[in-house]
Amino acid sequence: MAKNRTIKTKFDFSGVVTALVTPFKKGRLDLPSVRRLVRHQLDSGVQGFVINGTTGESPTLSADEVKTLFSYVKKVSDHSVPLILGTGSNSTTETVKKTKAAAQMKADAALVVVPYYNKPPQRGLVAHYTEVAKASRVPILLYNVPGRTIVSLSVETILRLAQVKNIHGIKEASGNLDVAARIVSGAPKSFLLTSGDDGTCIDFMNAGGRGVISVISHVIPKELRALSDRALRGERVGTEYVSKYKELNELLSLEANPIPVKTMLHLMGLIDSPELRLPLIALDGENRLRVQSGLKKLGLI
Repeated sequence: MAKNRTIKTKFDFSGVVTALVTPFKKGRLDLPSVRRLVRHQLDSGVQGFVINGTTGESPTLSADEVKTLFSYVKKVSDHSVPLILGTGSNSTTETVKKTKAAAQMKADAALVVVPYYNKPPQRGLVAHYTEVAKASRVPILLYNVPGRTIVSLSVETILRLAQVKNIHGIKEASGNLDVAARIVSGAPKSFLLTSGDDGTCIDFMNAGGRGVISVISHVIPKELRALSDRALRGERVGTEYVSKYKELNELLSLEANPIPVKTMLHLMGLIDSPELRLPLIALDGENRLRVQSGLKKLGLI
């Protein structure tokens, strides 16, 4: 199997990487909350951040806000961990433009979601990602999340793209562990396979994955890091993870991400407000009470 060739980076993007929320207050970026959250994450052992991803409400952020947010996280973290910038869209031209901007901001990698809404065929996905990788001066991570994009990267397409210069790996969020096993058996060893599905992420690592780009890590960063480390050493800890955190994962899915996690972070005192940008809106009523009860049960508030 040929070795994938990518732009050199001091990071390998493995382990627990948090898909960072974007705190807002009265409609604006809340940078003091960003600082508090990032410091808590780093102190708890998180190994990287995705900025401007799905959890960061990327469709609602302006280019200037993305630049401000990225620069601020880089400053607060002292660039001690990899910073991955979400640059994907359903336009190849726009994705190339955003990925070039990521390089100018000195991102360590670009996370490029499968184009949504326009439903490209697999050959279109190959052409899309090949164009983005060819134009990029930072490593590219594919992002397969069919629950949001409808179209899914097939295993055959992933293995084909794994041979493309500068495509470094994939965030695989289908939750299908068979997909993980097939990628591991067919892709170059240098190709990063990381989970994007919190519910199955530990079993995913036992199947050959090398980490997770996570939402639940906002809430249990230290605990997830410990379980991840054990799984990457070969320990079978999936049952332990599920038994402890199944309810928490269910609460995180009460409504569309990042609605529940922002309420959790607010209740935990890590961000000042659970505010989101429309059309997303904060939890209220019974669901908020369920989240509050679940956090109390886990001793998180």
